[in-house]
Amino acid sequence: MTHNNDSKLFDGMVIFTQVVECGSFSGAAIATGHSNSYISKTLNKLEARVGVRLLNRTTRSISLTPEGQVYYEQCQQLVLDAHDAVSLLTQSHIEPKGVLKISCPTSFAENHLQEVMSAFMHQYPEVNLVLDLNDRHVDLVQDGFDLVIRATDKLAESSLVCRKIYSCKAYTVASHDYLKRFGLPQSPEQLSEHQCICYSNLKQANKWIYSHSNGTDNQVEVKAKLLCNSASMELAMVLAGHGICRLPAFVMEKELQDNKLAILFNDYITPTIDVYAIYPSRKHLSPKVRCFIDLLVDKMPRSLL
Repeated sequence: MTHNNDSKLFDGMVIFTQVVECGSFSGAAIATGHSNSYISKTLNKLEARVGVRLLNRTTRSISLTPEGQVYYEQCQQLVLDAHDAVSLLTQSHIEPKGVLKISCPTSFAENHLQEVMSAFMHQYPEVNLVLDLNDRHVDLVQDGFDLVIRATDKLAESSLVCRKIYSCKAYTVASHDYLKRFGLPQSPEQLSEHQCICYSNLKQANKWIYSHSNGTDNQVEVKAKLLCNSASMELAMVLAGHGICRLPAFVMEKELQDNKLAILFNDYITPTIDVYAIYPSRKHLSPKVRCFIDLLVDKMPRSLL
């Protein structure tokens, strides 16, 4: 790949986004203070440089081509980021704008993110949100996320900024019905005799570690009656009496409070699950990310159970 045209990489982007947003060349000309012919020539040069048609043109209307739609979404964010950069230099107030893309575990979002999302949308109407709810590991940079929320008992080393926003305990649980039918295991070693529900996003999903107060660890290999990548589905199957499971408290807060689940092995150390907001390591956060993190920290309960 050559970089001979890097000096012209951003040429025409502002005009292109204005044409799309105004819906016409004449509208973009008024908005930018240029003539219609200038707008037309700039778009022709842009299409020639990128090598694809970006707009379908008729005498009465314009519309984006599929390639133009992809290019516009990227240009739109670049233009907004450029405005933010200028605002940072002039130290003026920056109103968050643009698209904010977030990834979050499904169960955590359903139980603790709804209030934050609603408050953010009321407070910052110029920001459009893309919320990806899943429990899989995502690559913040490669997958194009502005912010990733993740729960873990051990944070991996990373060049990214990781800000702890929440902590809770993780418990081994079963329904009362299951324990009536299959008996109460007296120690983790007896889990090998039981049906277990395992979280497939873990590297060793069927190996559960229990820590003694004397500092020693006990690793138990369990039989996975169900191997699943959704904590919500795990909880549903535990409540239905299909087995024993290990889950963070934030997944089953209401069920624990309503005594629908029995907590096992209280004589062992209860592991802590921390929830982090993860974002790129850079000196100046974009206003949309900074404001969302501030709101997240402000509204998030510090710990659970």
